[in-house]
Amino acid sequence: MYVKIEADRLLFIRQNQKKLRVDEYIHLKDAITNDSDPANHGKLVILPSTFTGSPRNMHEYAHDAVTYVRHGGKPSQFITYTFNPNCKDMA
Repeated sequence: MYVKIEADRLLFIRQNQKKLRVDEYIHLKDAITNDSDPANHGKLVILPSTFTGSPRNMHEYAHDAVTYVRHGGKPSQFITYTFNPNCKDMA
């Protein structure tokens, strides 16, 4: 079911590139103007930053991490937590 939903999201993004205003992305304009052979581009589909796992999404998360460090200082601890849903003590 996850793959079906993900495929539908990708199909929507591919079919609605004009609505997502991808023609305004600066990197796309740079690639078209700097590369003289349009055959090298193929069919370019820009994934928005709201698409989880896309390069724009990861870039946004990296900027968020830098902002957290800038405002809160360097982290002094790294804590992970694992939860077992089958544990009788947690019920």
